[in-house]
This record gives sequence, C-alpha cells and structure tokens, in this order.
Amino acid sequence: MQDVKRIICLANFRKLHGRCIAGREWMEGQAGSWIRLVSARENQEVSEYERQYEDGSDPRVLDIIDIPVLEPQPKDYQTENWLLDPRYYWVKVGKASSFDLSAITDPVEPLWIDGFSTYHGRNDKIPLDADSLPTSSLRLLHAINLKLAVFKPGEAFGNSKRRVQGQFTHLGTRYALWVTDPEYERAYLAKLDGTYNIGECYLTISIGEPYKGACYKLIAAIIQAE
Repeated sequence: MQDVKRIICLANFRKLHGRCIAGREWMEGQAGSWIRLVSARENQEVSEYERQYEDGSDPRVLDIIDIPVLEPQPKDYQTENWLLDPRYYWVKVGKASSFDLSAITDPVEPLWIDGFSTYHGRNDKIPLDADSLPTSSLRLLHAINLKLAVFKPGEAFGNSKRRVQGQFTHLGTRYALWVTDPEYERAYLAKLDGTYNIGECYLTISIGEPYKGACYKLIAAIIQAE
C-alpha cells in the first residue's frame, strides 16, 4: 500500500539545482513532527517534476499536501528527512491561514548552538566538531522584529552578487542568517541595497548541508500575517 504523508508546508526554498520542501505532519487539524522531503539524488534536492501538483503548479507555503513517500531517510542532524516517491503527483488538500501558526510554533528555545558566526553573519554557523551537534534541523519561530538587508557580501573580493540576509533577535540573542526563501529573495533583490523593516512574522529556520567543516542556519521561509 502506498504510504502518504500529509503536511502543512512551511518551507519551499532553494537548494542547489532544485528545492527543499519541509513542513509538519498534519493529522486531524493538528501539527505533528517535522518532515523534510528529499530525493534519491546525491544532494537530495527536489526537482520541479518531483514536487508538482497534477496541474503543473508548485506547492506554496501553508498548502496542506498529501505526499507519497517511500521511507524515512535521516542523515546526520537532518533527522526529519523522508524519501519521496517520484512516481506520483503531490495533492493539495487544503490551505492553512497564517493566523493558525501561533498554535504550531516550536517551543521557545535557543536556535540549537550559538556563539559561532561567519564573516557577515551572526550566530549562523555550527562547527561539525562542536561538543554536541543538533539532533534536529527545522524550527518554526515567531519573530517580532525581522529586518532584511540587501547587499554584496563578496564585493571586497571581486564578487558583485547581491544577497538577502534576515536579521532578528530571539531570546535576547541577535541573528543574521541568509534568506533562501525564493519569493522574498526575488522581491528584495529587485530593490536597492539597504535594510528594510519587515517587523512581526513567522520564520522557518533550517540547518543546511555541511560545508567546509560546518553547517549553517538559514531562513527557509518568511510568513507574514495575511
């Protein structure tokens, strides 16, 4: 019998040549464990073909989706991973409201391990040789003071590419994390360099793949009140 996971989608963010789709299992109107859908390819990104609905459209944040899966496939700290079944379309069965999110935010806790930062970031890095690595990699939190900064982080080294960074405070700790939410990236890369006040919103935070001895916290989705 085909195994199907029903999730409320809380992130559809870019990853290499595809996307990473994640959300919480949705059972009788209640949110359960986190689930990240992964493919069988080396870097596990999900292609457009693999994640589409039958009408060809792409899943969106807050969609409630039935997704055929094959088996759990945890990997290091990404314990939430499930291998998708590419033979079937995904099915949208409903839509949640951003006003529902207050009931499914994760417990208010530190964002895994703090105290390590990249050159332009703040508390965005977790060394792989840290005393204890996270045992999860997804978190939904309520932010009251998000700002988005648009700038060229590599300009001093000849790289003119612009990026979008989210800056906020959580439990008294300041964070500056790169944004991988494609909708907000596109919208703010279309603006001039500068810092823009977003204010109150919900953020899906993900820990990405290991890179050069560390893993990195990313803003996978920004969800503002409707």
